[in-house]
Amino acid sequence: MTETALADLELIREAAVVAGDMAVAMRAAGLERHTKADGSPVTNADLAVDAYLRDTLMAARPDYGWLSEETADDPARLSRQCVFIVDPIDGTRAYIRDRPWWGVSIAVVENGRPIAGVVAAPDRGEVFEATAGGGARMNGKPIRASDTLYLEGSAMLADLAMLKHPAWPTPWPEMRVESRNAIAYRLCSVACGDVDAMLALSPKNEWDMAAGDLIAREAGCLVTDHQGRLLGYNQPKPVSASLVCAGPALHRLILSRTQPIDLPN
Repeated sequence: MTETALADLELIREAAVVAGDMAVAMRAAGLERHTKADGSPVTNADLAVDAYLRDTLMAARPDYGWLSEETADDPARLSRQCVFIVDPIDGTRAYIRDRPWWGVSIAVVENGRPIAGVVAAPDRGEVFEATAGGGARMNGKPIRASDTLYLEGSAMLADLAMLKHPAWPTPWPEMRVESRNAIAYRLCSVACGDVDAMLALSPKNEWDMAAGDLIAREAGCLVTDHQGRLLGYNQPKPVSASLVCAGPALHRLILSRTQPIDLPN
């Protein structure tokens, strides 16, 4: 943990909390809703929060790069040592529907690895944060992932239909399976021990993962793709094919089932 990471954490924590309050107020006032080219929803609040975060963070760190879901990608970020990776409202569908599992996700990535991360979930009254080597916290208190040893009976965030698909060589055991929209919040849910693991076998963008990845790893989780590879950030194509997060024992059991799987490109 460095002084730079601590200073960046303070900066992004304050910005994330203000942005979350902004999103809550804009939803209460009534949202303008649109559909992106890929079919996903976006609101005027997504765009307003993105603009606020970009203006605030880049004014404070003008030498950093910027990567956000709601900003056109600028390849200039690839030449920057440090980059803000941001999802202004991660879990827009939940946000629109007044479901609490959404958040403002902000990470600072240095040389491809997150060094500071915050996920603010205002409808839950939760602020998750971490610095590299400094541990993870929720609302200022240390958090730790569960030490569950067995898949059977564990709590898993995943797509139930995917787990029940007949193509699996070995059926998955009985688990408590739930679904939540926001990838960042799913990672934080594992980090604080609310659930034991999360699994996603569809592509996930860097802005979905960067802050939650750091928070989960600092809470004792392993975070990889389905083949066990660590996630890299500020890549030319900022996408991972899949995402697995759990404590070490459960992570190994999940990978024993997913590593033989070939996902479509």
